[in-house]
Amino acid sequence: MPSTVIRYFKYNPEQESLTVTFTTDKTYKYKNVPKKIYSAMKEAFSKGRYFNFNIRDKYECEKISDD
Repeated sequence: MPSTVIRYFKYNPEQESLTVTFTTDKTYKYKNVPKKIYSAMKEAFSKGRYFNFNIRDKYECEKISDD
């Protein structure tokens, strides 16, 4: 199901980083995210809800862009 908050996300297994682009066009890179968290997000019915409960404020992040 498409998310009303998250436009796109991708995972880099070598860096254990999750890059999330929001519908606001802001992109953040979350560090040290285990692959199982990414996999569960992929499978989640609500990507935004999963993100809010399991990733936001739990992993260090850096802003990549603010287009």
